[in-house]
Amino acid sequence: MTKAPAAVDPPHDCALCPRLSDFVAGWRTREPDWHNGPVPTWLPLQGESAVRLLIVGLAPGLRGANRTGRPFTGDASGETLFATLDRHGLARGHRPGAAGAGVDLVATAITNAVRCVPPENRPVAAEFNACRAYLEPTLARFAKLQAVLTLGKIAHDACIRALGGRVSAHPFGHGAQTTLNGLTIVSSYHCSRYNLNTGRLTEAMFDAVIAEVAGLVQVR
Repeated sequence: MTKAPAAVDPPHDCALCPRLSDFVAGWRTREPDWHNGPVPTWLPLQGESAVRLLIVGLAPGLRGANRTGRPFTGDASGETLFATLDRHGLARGHRPGAAGAGVDLVATAITNAVRCVPPENRPVAAEFNACRAYLEPTLARFAKLQAVLTLGKIAHDACIRALGGRVSAHPFGHGAQTTLNGLTIVSSYHCSRYNLNTGRLTEAMFDAVIAEVAGLVQVR
């Protein structure tokens, strides 16, 4: 995997957000073998030059990415995400129940709007603002980037702001498309277990969005 420049991913001891750094520090004491730090952007094996799609989630899950160090791995939401990416040629190696272990991304990178796990899975506005220092260069990092998939309204709004746009001009909507700075932004309800259990999002709805972005970046 290509090593990210220092300005793109936060250092492991990032202290920009005191509430988050204190929370992570507590988990380092409880679970010293976990990643327990800002989660870097996950790149395909071919490196950043191969990336045509960037997926942006909200923040790492406590026992998912905060444990593994890779976005969405170890999370229930990752089961849906990786199965669907695999089905549309954007990932390889998904095994049901493996929670992302052994998956290789194809032309795709995955990151989060906030890089550290937040208490109760809820970042606050100041934390989004602070982490924009990493989201902005991440969005500018990939020379061949064509599309961004935002998972959830909060991540969507964070991306629009990081690209210098106005949220009111690029509203969130499941399956909605907008264009900003030469990128096609596609938004989706987050593939969280809660959204799937309540029916806010169905597997068919999510499959349709992933098919849409796969077509945009011409993976198939």
